[in-house]
Amino acid sequence: MEIKPAQRISQVKPYFFADLEKTIALLTQSGMDIVRLDMGSPDLPPEEFIIESLIENARRPDMHGYGKPGGTFELRSAFAQYYQNRFNVELDPDREVLGLIGSKEGIFNLSQVLINADDLVLLPDPCYPVYRAGAVISHGETYPMPLLAENSFLPDLDQIPEDVARQAKLMWLNYPNNPTGAVAPLSFFEEVIDFARKFEIVVAHDAPYVDVCFDRYVAPSILQVAGAKEVAVEFNSLSKTYNMAGWRVGVAAGNTEIIRLLRLYKSQLDSSHFTPIMEAAKTALLGDQSWIQNRNLVYQSRRDIVVKTMKQLGFSIEMPKASLYVWAGLPAGWNDGIAFCDALLRQTGVSITPGVVYGNSGAGYVRISLVTPEVRLIEAMRRMNKWMKEKV
Repeated sequence: MEIKPAQRISQVKPYFFADLEKTIALLTQSGMDIVRLDMGSPDLPPEEFIIESLIENARRPDMHGYGKPGGTFELRSAFAQYYQNRFNVELDPDREVLGLIGSKEGIFNLSQVLINADDLVLLPDPCYPVYRAGAVISHGETYPMPLLAENSFLPDLDQIPEDVARQAKLMWLNYPNNPTGAVAPLSFFEEVIDFARKFEIVVAHDAPYVDVCFDRYVAPSILQVAGAKEVAVEFNSLSKTYNMAGWRVGVAAGNTEIIRLLRLYKSQLDSSHFTPIMEAAKTALLGDQSWIQNRNLVYQSRRDIVVKTMKQLGFSIEMPKASLYVWAGLPAGWNDGIAFCDALLRQTGVSITPGVVYGNSGAGYVRISLVTPEVRLIEAMRRMNKWMKEKV
């Protein structure tokens, strides 16, 4: 029998990293030592007091039933307290906060609850691929907002035609940015909110890197802008801030109607987290935050190693103030990022990501992740340096 997929899924391209995993598995089987600088999964553990909270709660006999969908009131209150402490933003835990099984879930679900066939979604280009996949699966149309070096990798709102803006229903933003590592000032978010209110566009800001910052930079939340909650929802996550990627704890915060729709959709999809994970997440959000600064110094040291080496090799780089990535323009003589990354992987065992997989404006760039121990990162830079000099 021939199995015919639904049209909404037949249009979705395979996730780049799924195919990359297959290639790396084959190379590893052949005996090659692979240094992974492609994925963004933190290699460092959460602080011990967070892990202890999980263990203690998992030992309780009353903690093993179904979890509260959308997060317990205590977890939602902890997220609200985090936003108050971190951004001086007040949130109603019942109406403006929704716990997610990782922010990726909410990011995808947002398109499902908002986008109808032919609705228009404004996408940064390059961008996290799930923004685009969510629109495609909802049969929406997309319009790219190029992120260019000459505009500090911020979308130029003035370049969006008025007829496009009037048609658009949803705009995606992500700062600190993946993949470019760029940051956005609060003044930019103010312009976005004015733009969105003028054209009646929902703004979705994906903010998992707001607490992974360097050189004393402090990232803002779009919800700090006056009136933002009238048009905006922000997605955040414990994955990067607290080194808890595998725990899958995220949040949607902001506009009450969007939160209501996401909660309604979620009620048909999942039965929430394991309750001890929610208790440990609450502990992370409300506990000692000082350790995060020391963790960020580890990433900052790794960033400096990568930037120094790649600048010496002729890559064009803006020193990132935040995120887990270095975004580098290919040096003279190299034009195809996919070919460059494939050759680098197969000939040296160093795996980095071609920028074009994040969108057409990523052509000519590569993304290097900072979630590899320093000794391995130095080894990767040594291999890349040797390989590229031999190519000259």
